[in-house]
Amino acid sequence: MSARVSALIERGRALLADPEHAEPFFQAALVQHAGEQWPFERAQTRLDYGEWLRRRRRIAEARPLLGAALETFQRLGARPWIDRAQAELRAAGIEVTAVVPSAFTELSPQQQQIVHLAARGLTNREIGEKLFLSPRTVGSHLYRVFPKLGITARSQLRDVLEGTLSGTSVQS
Repeated sequence: MSARVSALIERGRALLADPEHAEPFFQAALVQHAGEQWPFERAQTRLDYGEWLRRRRRIAEARPLLGAALETFQRLGARPWIDRAQAELRAAGIEVTAVVPSAFTELSPQQQQIVHLAARGLTNREIGEKLFLSPRTVGSHLYRVFPKLGITARSQLRDVLEGTLSGTSVQS
């Protein structure tokens, strides 16, 4: 039996099993690294397992699975699955807010560089030294970029960059 079929069978067993006996089947479905070749099916299993964990009040264990599932669904553009994963993350206590996916790409290359450096924690002066700009120019760029990215504080830049890569920003 192929790794794919094995993972699908284990997921099916987990979904059909009595809730108190489902966990070993979920774990068996996710244990094979070959399952990464089929990201959609792997994400479905992570979502189902995450839901199962959350419903058993094992929220800390559910969050990484739900987040990984969401990231995969976003990468694949699976809209109904994205919505379902976001709803589960909200139920697990994680606020999922949409970031305009093209907002970052619409920034000028210089603005993108400034945002990357600011997200790494560099000050305006340090960014200016790296890019041969004055600290006031850096501040001006950041002032104009914040509304475009839908943020209000410098501390949110890293979250926006991580969210831009996957299409959302996830906050605890």
